[in-house]
Amino acid sequence: MDQIIALAAENLLSPIILFFVLGFAASVARSDLSVPEAVAKAMSLYLLFAIGFKGGAGVAEHGLDQTLILSLVAGVLLSFTIPVVAFYLLRVMSRLDVTNAAAVAAHYGSISIVTFVAGSSVLQSAGLASEGFMVAVAASMEAPAILVALWLIAKNGPGEGQRMDSALMREIMLNGSIVLLVGSFLIGVITGADGMAKIESFIVAPFQGVLCLFLLDMGLVAGRGLRSSKGVLTPGLLAFGVVMPLIGSLFGLAAGLLIGLTPGGTTLFMILSASASYIAVPAAMRVALPEANPSVYLTLSLGVTFPFNLTLGIPIYLAIARAATGG
Repeated sequence: MDQIIALAAENLLSPIILFFVLGFAASVARSDLSVPEAVAKAMSLYLLFAIGFKGGAGVAEHGLDQTLILSLVAGVLLSFTIPVVAFYLLRVMSRLDVTNAAAVAAHYGSISIVTFVAGSSVLQSAGLASEGFMVAVAASMEAPAILVALWLIAKNGPGEGQRMDSALMREIMLNGSIVLLVGSFLIGVITGADGMAKIESFIVAPFQGVLCLFLLDMGLVAGRGLRSSKGVLTPGLLAFGVVMPLIGSLFGLAAGLLIGLTPGGTTLFMILSASASYIAVPAAMRVALPEANPSVYLTLSLGVTFPFNLTLGIPIYLAIARAATGG
């Protein structure tokens, strides 16, 4: 427990967390501070590009082996499994209807790439290495949860299941964030260390600064979401936003231990399994489930789970992974 508290205190005083807090506080206080949408989009593209390329270069250095394949398979399986758990937990903890419960579940079965990056930064500060291919695992966990949400509606909501058409599949698989992340990853694999050497000054040194500004914007968005969702989030839903990440992290812990990942890799698997999407999945939900309430799924994923993971969750997952792996 002392280790978790120490890690949490250290994490809370890191620049990336403090910039998120600044944005959140400014939004709650109704400051006119804002980040232009075009700038926010550019920062998002930069982060996805840098994450994907560095991960691909890491895989090129690591090589294709059993550990990588097992990690990818585990990531896909978890992305199919976790939303089912989230759906039925929501049905117990809240009064959400089938459609909204499935939409929320899809967010928790997918991943938050920014939480993944924040976790990677914490590992780096702690001096812990991790498998470079974990970004590939992150990419593999983006889409399956959306398909599970549609299956849950087809199974539990009569007349709601005719949604898995070619247009929807195109929307899911060609979502901009997925295309850039996967494409950058593949380019990193192809070019390897030589490619990294050529653009390292662009994707390594500025990365932390761009991440701070991006999290400032995320804080602003999260604060606005909480302000506008008064009366929507019940105590049961708020509790779900904290309990579900903890449950998801245990799935990631089990996967990391079974595969035999390093303490850093196991921590990242826990972070991926505990995070909730607020980029790729909301875009797909607008097409697949337009009747689902964005105030519920966006506020839960971005306004509750994201800050929880950023401030307390990551230190908890790191401490548990270290204890479980002996690292």
